[in-house]
Amino acid sequence: METPPETWTPDRFDLGEGLRWTRAGLLGVDILAGRLFALDPARPGPVRTLAQIDVPLGAVAPVRGAEDTYVAAAGTGVALLTVREGRAPGVEWLARPEEGAPTAMRMNDGCCDPAGRFWAGSMAYDGTPGAGALYRADPDGAVHRVLEGYTIPNGPAFSPDGRLMYLADSAEGRIDVFAVDAEGRPGGRRVFARLAEGSPDGMQVDDAGHLWTAVWGTGRVHRYTPEGALDRVVRLPAAQPASVCVVGEDRPHLFVATAAIGLEAPGRADGAVFRAAADAPARPAAEFGGAA
Repeated sequence: METPPETWTPDRFDLGEGLRWTRAGLLGVDILAGRLFALDPARPGPVRTLAQIDVPLGAVAPVRGAEDTYVAAAGTGVALLTVREGRAPGVEWLARPEEGAPTAMRMNDGCCDPAGRFWAGSMAYDGTPGAGALYRADPDGAVHRVLEGYTIPNGPAFSPDGRLMYLADSAEGRIDVFAVDAEGRPGGRRVFARLAEGSPDGMQVDDAGHLWTAVWGTGRVHRYTPEGALDRVVRLPAAQPASVCVVGEDRPHLFVATAAIGLEAPGRADGAVFRAAADAPARPAAEFGGAA
């Protein structure tokens, strides 16, 4: 019998997302609050706020060779976010491709692939079907629109070698997988998994090739084999899991961020971050700006 997940922080988040294991520790965001926070994966306790900006903050990834600087899916585009202790963070926009779109848009989840490219999705505030897109920011700062027609793109997540990209459409209850070529072009799309209940949200691939996904609306996290078979379910005392992150190599653990937004009567655990045991490690988040 599995040990129940531990509540890892007293903090509660409206929309906890974007968990990433980095050189600064375990990072996460509270999207609509524009807040970047850090927590200690070795011991429970309150989070530290690293930065807060005046637009939604969907996810960040470290920038290679630039301490305290992150590439961020933020507002209507992609920016470089510099954390400055005691001062307002620095924000340098690479592009804002969703600015002035026909329906109000914001950036959502995102991550770097092993080649150092940052991928992030956009979505309409009102959930307009098919309005979302996936963008790729290259190490030279150029931002490209690479996929269209998603409603709420979540993830993406990459296989350890970077050759496969998993991308969920939460609104459709579907996870797709793409082959990614050396130039960062996704192709060969196929359906990897369809969920009968709930919505696939934040995702990560561990070193064994398992895909972990938070399942919004169900209080569960799913793990899938590389072939797409569901082989593990982690149950949480919170209704809206939104992000997952496996941390550690010798004794790996799964961290899960949840959300309280939209719940008529949030429970005591809604919006918390949890820790559970994991049986395969995962490497730290890839960095923006080139392969390791």
